[in-house]
Amino acid sequence: MTSPRIAWAVTGSGHYIEECIEYMLTLDNVDLYLSQAGEEVLKMYGIQINDLRDKVRIYRDKAASAPPVGLFYKGYYHTLIVAPTTSNTVAKFVLGIADSLVTNLYSQAGKCRIPNIVYPCDIAPEMKTTAPGGEVMVYPRKIDLEATEKLRSFEYTTVVESVDELQLAMQQRLASLS
Repeated sequence: MTSPRIAWAVTGSGHYIEECIEYMLTLDNVDLYLSQAGEEVLKMYGIQINDLRDKVRIYRDKAASAPPVGLFYKGYYHTLIVAPTTSNTVAKFVLGIADSLVTNLYSQAGKCRIPNIVYPCDIAPEMKTTAPGGEVMVYPRKIDLEATEKLRSFEYTTVVESVDELQLAMQQRLASLS
């Protein structure tokens, strides 16, 4: 291995997923991790996994023990990005539940002190989000907003509220590595 890579995980949220994927494709040395719901959502938005495969390595949630998480212990990754992130995944992060590929990635990255950037889909009481047909208004539940707020206090975790903030956080992360 020449230098550590970026692990990017996609969950079942469509929250500006096209913009997230577009940004991911501008970065070098990225491995894409897809939850089962993440795969479904990509298809719903017309994003073809085979097209992504030409640009990034893809790991899919197909094994009960999530074997690729061991790469964090080998220094294979310098950063984990989870974007976009469902409220379900955020809740699992906050509760310490690691029962899927993406939740295991977050857990193991934390145990290895690997910084991560999380872009939750629920960030405000009223907000616009993307759906396959265009933008829609959503009204996240109090419990989802509380989980997002709690996640902000976790070590090695940066919570961002937009694709622009995601880009800025990643630029700062890359600058800190140089």
